[in-house]
Amino acid sequence: MSAATTAPHPGPTSGLTLGNLHVDAPVVLAPMAGITNAAYRRLCAEQGAGLYVCEMITSRGLVEGDQHTQDMLVFDELETTRSVQLYGTDPYYVGRAVQILCEEHGVAHVDLNFGCPVPKVTRKGGGGALPWKRGLLREILEQAVKAAEPFGVPVTMKTRKGLDDDHLTFLDAGRIAAETGAAAIALHGRTVAQAYSGQADWESIAALVEAVDIPVLGNGDIWEAADALRMVEQTGVAGVVVGRGCLGRPWLFRDLAAAFAGEEVATLPTLGEVAGMMRRHAELLCQHMGEERGCKEFRKHVSWYLKGFAAGGELRKALALVVTLEDVDRLLAELDPTEPFPVSELGTPRGRQGSPRSKVVLPEGWLDDTDGARCAITEDAGAPTGG
Repeated sequence: MSAATTAPHPGPTSGLTLGNLHVDAPVVLAPMAGITNAAYRRLCAEQGAGLYVCEMITSRGLVEGDQHTQDMLVFDELETTRSVQLYGTDPYYVGRAVQILCEEHGVAHVDLNFGCPVPKVTRKGGGGALPWKRGLLREILEQAVKAAEPFGVPVTMKTRKGLDDDHLTFLDAGRIAAETGAAAIALHGRTVAQAYSGQADWESIAALVEAVDIPVLGNGDIWEAADALRMVEQTGVAGVVVGRGCLGRPWLFRDLAAAFAGEEVATLPTLGEVAGMMRRHAELLCQHMGEERGCKEFRKHVSWYLKGFAAGGELRKALALVVTLEDVDRLLAELDPTEPFPVSELGTPRGRQGSPRSKVVLPEGWLDDTDGARCAITEDAGAPTGG
């Protein structure tokens, strides 16, 4: 990864300030569909300071009282700083949804998703496709900021470099975010066409830092605490957004908090310590969802937690089929608690990578103009997947 021009950035202990909101560590948990529910956010928050964002929900679903959307909008009792990411393509629905979040749910931070690369989202002009329509992007941000202002709630946005290398949007998006009063912009250093493949372009993040006068948060290829420090040094970002790097590794937030505080970082838990984290995760899921559903949700995390460890295939398979906490306890007891952390896994990608797409799925005629003000786009009430 090439070094970018270093710009001034806050010191390691200055935390992150977004409007009226301050968090002690400049670290944000990226919203991930089916992952960053209340249980997982609580688990990560127990490890270290930061801002932990709820799964992405649709603005129209919230406004129209969609039950699935309501079910996702759940917070842990100890979640003192509530943060939610909204998806939307209609300025009215986004503005009204922000108002509802502030008035009825006590949300302290709202993030707008303009980066999701999932085809079912981009084909409707949402997520990472929307910043191509600069006029529409401006209208949505204006309505969101206006709705949040009476409550003193900061609005931020997350985006990507652009649709592909020939259709970059991040510099215009940053300018519009600053002009409309957004508190910060987060940039994932990949295009929509890249999805999660290849290497994140940190130089584009550095370019955005130089171009705007609001805080920029960097996202992409932060697998270890050292990566976060290096991103700050190379790009000058005010903070980092961590997504796939924490899958099966919620203790990464402990390491990140320590690194930004200038303290020693401990990244090598034994398998026994990992098993303890797995048990805590399952317990929190069951508390929030009930035992049957909580155990089902836990199953998807097993392979991430055990990645690189020598646990046998039969045991892994059994853990991926648990139906009760008793099952979890019995099977975790079979793991060797003294097995050291597999150092070969340090600094390696986690979660989905996939391949770059030859073509981004977009609404017909989407590329014909870059305005899109008052553009009529159909927004589904249900929550899209991805992020």
